[in-house]
Amino acid sequence: MRWRRPEAAASDDAASGRAAAVVHAGAAQLLSYPDAALLERLDVIEAAVAEAAPAASALFAPVAGHLRSLPLIELQSFHVTEFDLSRRHALHLTYWTEGDTRRRGEVLASIKAVYRESGLVVDTGGELFDHLPMMLEFCVHDPERGLALLTRYRPNLELLRLGCTDDGLPHAGVLEAVCRTVPGRRPADRAEIQAMVKAVAPTETVGLEPDAPTFVGWPELSRS
Repeated sequence: MRWRRPEAAASDDAASGRAAAVVHAGAAQLLSYPDAALLERLDVIEAAVAEAAPAASALFAPVAGHLRSLPLIELQSFHVTEFDLSRRHALHLTYWTEGDTRRRGEVLASIKAVYRESGLVVDTGGELFDHLPMMLEFCVHDPERGLALLTRYRPNLELLRLGCTDDGLPHAGVLEAVCRTVPGRRPADRAEIQAMVKAVAPTETVGLEPDAPTFVGWPELSRS
């Protein structure tokens, strides 16, 4: 058996926490509606991930390459088509289990309550509280509550990852990196993920095409 000094273990925990925070911060930006500022930050994001979370670096590379490969207007059109208009890649996590049901409003309110309990103030930029980039930024500012939310919606997150993987979206790697940061056991396969979703999903109108959200701006969180 190998023993480690307590301070070494604490250092490892700190490094792991920093790696997760960098993955969450980078993923939050790369999954958001692209703008000129994001393109200017790409080198910084990639460098931060490579330093703090080397294992995630290769997973971030495809979307970084995608963002460098097209004019901004085409990147924005791609994002709207794939994430705002397609239910197969919905970035609003509760949609995967609640669909367009009345119960979804209650679920969104419960997420809002978690944000409020943290003492953080969120400018949603017109987005719903379950928008994945917003939840990822929340993880950076409040890891305990943020990771608890991601754990709660792990099957939703995994379904989003599968949808992007199946359709060959470059963002699939970033979602894989995020899934790896969520505590606890991951579902073993697609059937297990779908079983987890079925166990909690209402039967009213799950799967209907959602209204396409309009991204207004990057949500900022700060202590009140």
